[in-house]
Amino acid sequence: MLDLDLSAQIAALRATFRDIRTVIDTESLQIEIARLSKQAGAQDLWDDPTNAQKVTSALSHRQSELTRITRIESRLDDLEVLIELANEAHDEESAAEARTELTSLQQTIGDLEVQTLLDGEWDARPAVITIRSGAGGVDAADFAEMLLRMYLRWAEKRGYPAAVMDTSYAEEAGIKSATFEINAPYAFGTLSVEAGTHRLVRMSPFGAAGKRQTSFAAVEVIPLIEETDTIEIPDGDIRVDVFRSSGPGGQSVNTTDSAVRLTHLPTGTVVSMQNEKSQIQNRAAAMRVLQSRLLLLQREQEAAQKKELAGTITASWGDQMRSYVLAPYQMVKDLRTEFEVNNPSAVFDGELDGFIAAGIRWRKQRVS
Repeated sequence: MLDLDLSAQIAALRATFRDIRTVIDTESLQIEIARLSKQAGAQDLWDDPTNAQKVTSALSHRQSELTRITRIESRLDDLEVLIELANEAHDEESAAEARTELTSLQQTIGDLEVQTLLDGEWDARPAVITIRSGAGGVDAADFAEMLLRMYLRWAEKRGYPAAVMDTSYAEEAGIKSATFEINAPYAFGTLSVEAGTHRLVRMSPFGAAGKRQTSFAAVEVIPLIEETDTIEIPDGDIRVDVFRSSGPGGQSVNTTDSAVRLTHLPTGTVVSMQNEKSQIQNRAAAMRVLQSRLLLLQREQEAAQKKELAGTITASWGDQMRSYVLAPYQMVKDLRTEFEVNNPSAVFDGELDGFIAAGIRWRKQRVS
């Protein structure tokens, strides 16, 4: 006789979900959606395309958030009905489906619970991530490219739009650096815990056989600013250099001097963009990232929180926040949270949610 009882687990999920709804404040969310919908319905909305895009994007994000909440509530109700039907019909197949759905809901509500911890000034913004190879020579350049693929795969699994904005290739293998954007709500808050020095230990495919190699790469995460946040940068403070894009041959971007490098002279901040086809597009993209970095630097200085927001990332010994060990054993371990897994291949394929959730909770505990 089938007697499937998941009432305790469902009750725990409902309790957590109630707390999440309180934090998110669905009533205020509905009011905000109504306000944005009214703006989006205005006849003159597209007279100002920049503002129109901002309004429609904000509306889409808020609607997605509300839909996510209502869908979870519906799934919890449906799960209880499925359990009841499975018990009445003594249907083991339906019982298995109920167990699978319970596991999925636990994961979904857990992810949403982590998002409620993202309440920093910048957390709701999209993110710009820069990866730089550090100590370790060609292995470090290869490691930097592995990390780039890892984050792009993570974004792909979540359905987040990601665009590589600039890549500097190393001579033998891998990359010296890469900058990419993940344009999704809370991308910065979510990925900001990934900032720091990452360390790889493996049998080097580039060195002498049988010799372990340790290499490092630095990950920088900054929020992507909105147009209304843009700070004024005098033309005299910027040096503009144009050059031909580098990288594997064959792309149209390599045929003209379309790549742009902006140097902010007072701070020495440098931003390069080469992945767009025109110099104008690359310059506009570079200016957005430069403004993001300068605005963040300005806010850090004003609030004396530079170490907390960005920190100094040296990509060398004694500074690492996560280790990826491929030899003599298999393990990825975050040195701040002690979270670890024994499947580096899955991690490099974008399975980062466990590390990110642990990092967000760790950070929240530190500032509480």
